[in-house]
Amino acid sequence: MRFLLDDEQVAFGRVLDRMLTAAGTPEVVRAWARGEYGPGLALWGRLAEAGVLGLAVPESFGGAGRLPVELAVAYEELGRHAVPGPVVETAAVAALLSQLADAGEPGPARRWLPRVCAGEARVTLAPPGGGPYALDPEVCDGVFVVRAGAPDGSPALPPRLFLAGGHGPVQPSVDPARRLARPAPGAELPLPGPAVRAAAAHAADWAAFACAAQALGVGAALLERTVAYVGTRTQFGSPVGAFQAVKHRLADIRTGLEFARPLVHGAAVALAAGAPTAAAEVAAAKSSACDAAYAAARAALQSHGAIGYTSEYDLSLWIGKARALRSAWGSPVDCRARALDLFSE
Repeated sequence: MRFLLDDEQVAFGRVLDRMLTAAGTPEVVRAWARGEYGPGLALWGRLAEAGVLGLAVPESFGGAGRLPVELAVAYEELGRHAVPGPVVETAAVAALLSQLADAGEPGPARRWLPRVCAGEARVTLAPPGGGPYALDPEVCDGVFVVRAGAPDGSPALPPRLFLAGGHGPVQPSVDPARRLARPAPGAELPLPGPAVRAAAAHAADWAAFACAAQALGVGAALLERTVAYVGTRTQFGSPVGAFQAVKHRLADIRTGLEFARPLVHGAAVALAAGAPTAAAEVAAAKSSACDAAYAAARAALQSHGAIGYTSEYDLSLWIGKARALRSAWGSPVDCRARALDLFSE
């Protein structure tokens, strides 16, 4: 498949790039990691005004429609600028509630999605099998939790959907800007179990897809910063970037990112068309994009040396995010196994 963005999609990405560059996201990320959310919430409001938060929301609920291609464009820019907050989980909740509405349960979608699109409510999602923690519940008005129906966690019964009644203390993460906490028990939403199961699976696909797009942007930012750095750092009287070993390593990173890009775009097209292969294509895209971003993080750290470890140096913001996204919503191993299983059916 030869995939090219149209002029409007390219312009959308450029507008977001300019907006996020002007926002000075490194300092926003550092404030978020300290639990100072003001700058991040101001940026969240600008994302809502730009329509980013409505890209997985049907027009009937105040969104732009289910637009996975535009979402890929936007989330790549969010990754390129290391934007903090539950952006992936917002898309997942939008997919979850929209799918429930399609199944004849529009109540939660009517209550939440218009406010999410307007930036008036922030949401996050803790899925079954995804660990006990929710991302950034401190700043969220709605913490949705999908729990397995059986007490032992087995799939014997359909899952149930809850709104958490609070959360526990914040736990450390490989990405300091990812503020994780265990959701407290809350009220169960009275929804049919089969509908919740289908909606949760749909939400997981959109979350993995959004992660993949975000990872592309993270990897691109790491590569750009590393190429600039090795062009100025000298050793033995020459720029480090002049050495073949460094050139080849960075060329491999560029190749990995460019090979992942059509997989992400192909997954976007499959999601937009409701193709039966969409889940498999999302899994393949997530594995490829997150592996490429993680490889970019390793190369960036090795090329920068010890300075790359320091939290004062901006590079560390993207390195931590690449590590976190790699395991969020399905590790590369899990995604490859899922893609293989689904393509084999």
